[in-house]
Amino acid sequence: MAVMDLRIMTEPQQGASYDTQLTLARAAEALGFSGYFRSDHYLAMSGDGMPGPTDAWLTLAGLARETSTIRLGTMVTAATFRLPGVLAIQVAQVDQMSGGRVELGLGGGWFEAEHRAYGIPFPSARLGRLEEQLAIVTGLFATPSGSTFDFNGRYYQLKDCPALPKPVQETVPIIVGGSGPTRTPAIAAAYADEFNVPFRSVEDTAAQFGRVRAAAGTRKLTCSAAVTMCVGRDDAEVARRAKAIGRDVEELKANGAAGSPAEVVDKLSRFGEAGATRLYLQLMDMTDLDHVELIASEVRSQLS
Repeated sequence: MAVMDLRIMTEPQQGASYDTQLTLARAAEALGFSGYFRSDHYLAMSGDGMPGPTDAWLTLAGLARETSTIRLGTMVTAATFRLPGVLAIQVAQVDQMSGGRVELGLGGGWFEAEHRAYGIPFPSARLGRLEEQLAIVTGLFATPSGSTFDFNGRYYQLKDCPALPKPVQETVPIIVGGSGPTRTPAIAAAYADEFNVPFRSVEDTAAQFGRVRAAAGTRKLTCSAAVTMCVGRDDAEVARRAKAIGRDVEELKANGAAGSPAEVVDKLSRFGEAGATRLYLQLMDMTDLDHVELIASEVRSQLS
């Protein structure tokens, strides 16, 4: 198994202020995790979501100025939330603000209730829109300074776009993910630098990686997985952390990575054997900094 790159992933729509996110991002940076990534949602999936949602790219802009080394990104931005030209400007600007530490996870959008709640259109053919957005964003970033970019698609049209501003990075890494058996791997093979399988079994993850590799041919993509974490020094600590996020320990062991550090290392190692070289560790309780420290000292150390 290759050395595993570990990143922290959060779900702030479940209830987290900017300050809570900043505290966790700084802790992750200090503890040596390579990235801090957040979901892009405006509505909690359960609970009241207090104090209310925070916008992903506004949050990342703030974090860009208040961290110094950790990579920052979305897992993933919904293509339904932003027009592609505007999204390219936002990503490039946050990349400038961070000194070149941004990555863009982009998906088609799926949570219809949050679209209704905030008056965001929820169109059909979202994969078609996603594919055009990826073509536009990557096309804008690749357009030489002084040239313009045109695009005439079914869903989006751009004419004489100056393709500005430019990100600091020569290439902003693009992350595409999902479990669709055919079209999702094809889209990733065409546009992504990384393919992510979120919250699936090791076996399903391995199968999806195989589909993506087949679609990509000789083009090399980083393969990653997202896994819900619940680690404890003993059974009581594991149970306490599971209860805090409204989950059952045995269910988390089956569908995430839960238990003692040794149990979690074993589970995460299996994702590595399936082909993942990067893992996004989903932390649902963003105030539990001891959990992050335990993962850094007792889990990450055994995977590297």
